[in-house]
Amino acid sequence: MTEPSPQDVSQLLIEWSNGDKSALDKLTPLIYDELRRLAHHYMSHERTGHTLQTTALVNEAYLRLVNRKDVRWQNRAHFFAISAKLMRSILVDHARSRAYAKRGGGAAKVALDEALIVSQERAGEVVALDDALQRLEQMDAQQSHIVELRFFGGLTIEETAAVLDLSPATIKREWSTAKAWLHRELSQS
Repeated sequence: MTEPSPQDVSQLLIEWSNGDKSALDKLTPLIYDELRRLAHHYMSHERTGHTLQTTALVNEAYLRLVNRKDVRWQNRAHFFAISAKLMRSILVDHARSRAYAKRGGGAAKVALDEALIVSQERAGEVVALDDALQRLEQMDAQQSHIVELRFFGGLTIEETAAVLDLSPATIKREWSTAKAWLHRELSQS
């Protein structure tokens, strides 16, 4: 069987939004596999036996996504943009539950692409990243959204541009600026 096109997934999402339950049945294996790939990417550096496994992250995100009644899915990119927000929320909630009383208290300096490792030792860094993203959102909501879509959602430059209705050149420029700002924020003691 051939890989479905993004247009096929988008069409199924629209049909499901319009109340077609059979579209969800066709869509589920397509979106679940993609969510699994995203979650695997986030959890690939995690230690064996960690309390939050890839499957748990996928299942939690999937359940939250399919139970949302307040969203009219526009296309595949829109779906995975929402997925990015949910995965970020799940990871941050998990990190906060790991007994970190103070937000980011004692967190070591961390590179942006290392911040998603959610072991107990690294939970403070995930909280620190979330705090930094919240500060970035206060300063520049567009850059914060780009980071969320690219980093947590795994969207490409082109997919991010489509979701935000911006040019790929703008996304590249804003992505670069946001990464530099976050790196500086996360590197400060």
